[in-house]
Formats: sequence, structure tokens, C-alpha cells
Amino acid sequence: MSKTEPAMKRICVLPGDGIGPEVVSCAVRVLGTVAPGLELLNADIGQSALIRHHSCLPDDTLELMRTCDSTLFGAVTSSPDHGYTSPVLTFRKSLDLYANVRPVRSLVRTSSKPAIDIVIVRENSEGLYHQPEAVDAEGVTTHRRVTRHGCERIVDFAIEHARGRKRHGVCCVHKANVLRQSDGLFLDVFRERMATAPDLSAKDQLVDSAAMFLVTEPSRFDVIVTLNLYGDILSDVAAGVAGGLGFAPSGNIGQKHSVFEPAHGSAPDIAGKGVANPTATILAAAMMLDHLGMPREARDVEAAVSETYSSGHLTVDLGGRHGSSSFTDHVVRRMRA
Repeated sequence: MSKTEPAMKRICVLPGDGIGPEVVSCAVRVLGTVAPGLELLNADIGQSALIRHHSCLPDDTLELMRTCDSTLFGAVTSSPDHGYTSPVLTFRKSLDLYANVRPVRSLVRTSSKPAIDIVIVRENSEGLYHQPEAVDAEGVTTHRRVTRHGCERIVDFAIEHARGRKRHGVCCVHKANVLRQSDGLFLDVFRERMATAPDLSAKDQLVDSAAMFLVTEPSRFDVIVTLNLYGDILSDVAAGVAGGLGFAPSGNIGQKHSVFEPAHGSAPDIAGKGVANPTATILAAAMMLDHLGMPREARDVEAAVSETYSSGHLTVDLGGRHGSSSFTDHVVRRMRA
């Protein structure tokens, strides 16, 4: 290898459960077309891993995620068993993936919904999802943790993400009028940090009204920064405006590690039918390429997906005729052209 030739990037590929293997295979085809030099290494996660390795997140899988440059992940099916531990929450915590980035953009215009083009930056390491639930005779108490450190680094991430994508402003979504201490801390930190970013507009919005405006007037927002639970819900609301969760890619990003995935679940009811929309996973792969320093390849993927839709090739969830594979055929054909 010459001194100027970049090192090959190693990608851990986690197909997972349900439609995960179907949509991940589509994204892998796209990656093989636009970035054939990537080294793709498969590993097990979820129910399939539980059957083979007696663990939903085997140690070997987590170690491969640590040693690879990034991870492409499909979906897992949760278990109702009280002893179940989410492999997703586990790898987010183990790899310190504190920022969850969910861009939402309209690829198919309809007269019934406004156009949307926003980025939701969600705090990924604290809040309700990462704290124990205490059970007593009367019910359940769920603890919620919000720290200054967690608030500072997610707001700083949102600022840098907005600048890097040439966005114009950041909106803090919160409920500080009720949760005065925890959300109040988040809002205070937001105002402190944004005071050092005069190149970006700063505003804040209560989470309930933000949900309404995402549906009625999404142009109010550019980049949203918010806490864990709020971001999870609002990103699904925004995806609904764009056409559904099949259009919602997601990136889990930390200082050293990253995992990119569709925001949808494993959808076991349609698994194996070949009708799952692969767009979110393909766009998640594009996000991964951009994160790895391959912006041209990322833009090529995004353009091919957009052109496929604009030329009238619609997926089944939009009332079209294309399933996972045939839609991907058109995306690959455009990239090769």
C-alpha cells in the first residue's frame, strides 16, 4: 500500500431479526457499488444470536463492533421476558454512543402533507431509557437521569452538526415548564452553549407544541436537539410526515465508535415477504459513508435514492409496486450510470 492510499475501512454488519436481514442486504449491495473497497464483516445480534450463542449481544459481536471503523445494523425483535436486556441499549452504553442523529427529508411529495427537511439530534445515553425501574407494592417508579455533562456534549454535537451540514439554526425541545430541574438544566445549558454560536439562530419549543408543528408546519425547524424520550417520539412523528419509518435513517455516534441503522423496527409481520422498504437502511449506509470521510460516495447514494423516487419508482408502502430488491435494483442502476 502506498503512503497516500487510504486504509481499507472495516464495517461490522449486523442484519439482526425480522426484516433486518432483507433491508441490510439491500444496503450492502449499494455499498458494494459505491464503495467496493470496504471490508464488510457479519456478526449476530438479537433473537438469531440468542439461538446460536445464548445471548442477544454476544461478546464476540460487541468486540467486533469495537474494532471496526463503524457498524451497519438492521433491527432486533424485543422479548416480553422480564429478564430481557435490550442489545441496542447495551451497545449504545458500552460504546458510549451519546448522540443519536435522525435526519428526516421528504423524498416523495404529496398534496396532503407539507415538505419536511430537518435533523433531530437526540441525547442517547441518559434519560428514562438508561435508568432502572423500581417496583413496589403500589406500582413502578422510573428514574430519569439528566446531567450537565450529558447536556453539554449533546448540545455541542448539535451545534457542530448544524455547522457541518450548513444548517441555519438549532431548536431546543423540552418540557421545562413542568420538569423545572431536569429539563430546566437542559434548557439552561442550551442557552449557554448557543451564546457562543452567534452564526446559528437559537430558539426553544415545548415538546407537545413541537409535535404539533412538526405535522402542521415543519419548516419552523432546521436542527432539533432534545432529550432521549422526546427525540425517540418526535423522530417517528417527523418520519410520518415524510412518508413513514421506511424513510428514517439513524446514526448512533460517540467519540470513538458509531452504529448506523434504520429507525424502524424488525416488523416480523412482513419479514420474508420482500416488501420492506429499504430506503432508511440505504440512507443509513450513506450517513455511515459520510461519517467515515467519504462524502462524495454518500451524496451519490442519496442522489440515486432521490432520483429513483422522483422517476416514479415507488415502494409497496407508498402504494407502488417495488419491493426491497427491485427498488434497490433501480438505485444501483442509477449509481452505475
